Amino acid sequence: MAGSWLDLPVDAGRGAGGFYRRFMAKIQRALLSVSDKTGLVAFAQILAQTGIELISTGGTAKTLREAGLKVQDLSDYTGFPEMLDGRVKTLHPKVHGGLLYLRGNAAHESTVQAHGIKPIDLVVVNLYPFEATVAKPGVSLHDAIENIDIGGPSMLRSASKNHESVTVVVDPCDYSDVAKQITATGGTTLELRRKLAAKVFARTAAYDAAIAAHLEKEFKVGVGQASSLSSEATTSSNDNETGKMPVPLLSLSAPIAQTLRYGENPHLRAALYGKFHDYFKQLHGKELSYNNILDLTAAANLVSEFSGDAPTLAILKHTNPCGVGQGATLREAWDKAFATDKQAPFGGIIAVNAPLDLACAEAIAEIFSEVIVAPEFAPDALALLQKKKNLRLLQVLKNPFTAAPWDVRSVGAESYLLQDRDLKTAAPGDLKVVTKRAPTEAELRAMLFGWRVVKHLKSNAILYSAADRTLGVGAGQMSRVDSSRIAVWKAGEAGLPLKGSVVCSDAFFPFPDGLIAAAEAGATAAIQPGGSMRDAEVIAAADARGLAMVLTGVRHFRH
Repeated sequence: MAGSWLDLPVDAGRGAGGFYRRFMAKIQRALLSVSDKTGLVAFAQILAQTGIELISTGGTAKTLREAGLKVQDLSDYTGFPEMLDGRVKTLHPKVHGGLLYLRGNAAHESTVQAHGIKPIDLVVVNLYPFEATVAKPGVSLHDAIENIDIGGPSMLRSASKNHESVTVVVDPCDYSDVAKQITATGGTTLELRRKLAAKVFARTAAYDAAIAAHLEKEFKVGVGQASSLSSEATTSSNDNETGKMPVPLLSLSAPIAQTLRYGENPHLRAALYGKFHDYFKQLHGKELSYNNILDLTAAANLVSEFSGDAPTLAILKHTNPCGVGQGATLREAWDKAFATDKQAPFGGIIAVNAPLDLACAEAIAEIFSEVIVAPEFAPDALALLQKKKNLRLLQVLKNPFTAAPWDVRSVGAESYLLQDRDLKTAAPGDLKVVTKRAPTEAELRAMLFGWRVVKHLKSNAILYSAADRTLGVGAGQMSRVDSSRIAVWKAGEAGLPLKGSVVCSDAFFPFPDGLIAAAEAGATAAIQPGGSMRDAEVIAAADARGLAMVLTGVRHFRH
């Protein structure tokens, strides 16, 4: 290894601690330029105490001086003033040459000496707050553009590229680890520098993706290079009005949000990434599990279909709704949802579209649930539910279902599937009556209610519904007839008659048998996408039994 790197065991040399097992990079000069000044002064004080020369810019230099630290302005260091309203200040050979030259390389050493370039061994930079800026309501394009950092990412990338010699810090959370090593040895280990360098490229990738996504949205174009799945992603509807599909390059970059105890099963390691905590706030209970997160997001997505409607409550198990009810109050909605299936909700997920009140909380508290998701909790309801130490209570801060326009799924083989998020809803005008008899007003209400629920069931999905409640649910079967049989059986187990109900099918009936089974169970109307080669036979079967049937022209098949 070139230069002064040492590879000595921990118990060798200098002091009780000695050197680390990894190669050390001594730090003599540091450049600090940060937007987020959390922990900055305390960290800089440690650097100064170990004799490290501090160079800084603008507000960072001002903060350090006010704390009594000796700091050199970058413009004095480079001999070149900041200009263009601060757009140009760190883009200088004395900065990037000091970061990039290979220590111990004779040609590089000769070049930097000839041009008076000194080594910069530590860079502490976090970026202009672009993401926070564009998250503000009504932010102007000018403000967004001015918060695109140029010099910061350039310095970070230069330092990270030369991490064998240079230490780079982009996250204030890493100040402690760096400070401990500098205090003990005057430098940092190669292991730490590698970790920090990789973190930089992850951060700059996410930063660039956020910029690209915001500009795509603002300019209503596809960038033609890369796109991210952030909340600033470009497509806002299934019509691709503001974005293009497919994107030429899928960029997946998200910070870790939470380490999980294990994955879907205990032998699997797992973690949560992204902006989950921007959308959900945990108010009580044990730490969320992998499966909790899958289930509660599915529950929140389902009840978002009923935003602005009468109080609606959904009970889910393994991401499938096992009961959904609507009423004048949440307690009434609970009674209807729970009546659909009184066994499956044990250990389930409950989501509501209105503030959870005490009356509903008292009913829910009578059974064991894993998670309750609500836009708000009344204080007395919260106090009651908090008596259950293991029950997780989550407040929905923002609608997660419409936050991003795309769904992405890993399929192994280092491959991903990307598709538009299914935000399609059905209005009365979208329905095509294909039978001799049109649905009654009550049947139409039941169709529109059930269609919003069946959309969230795993396929093949069959749902029997009334205008304000689910009656029988069948999902995830290889045969649609089997799903229908299960739904009928579940309704029978619950003591819910299906006479006069509406049957909802997430995809077309491939044969008349599924519709005939529904009619024999008591359904008087059906809603389905249509599109089967045997649609005419299915319609004839409906007419023969006096059923009203409508086609949506849109299927919601979910693998």
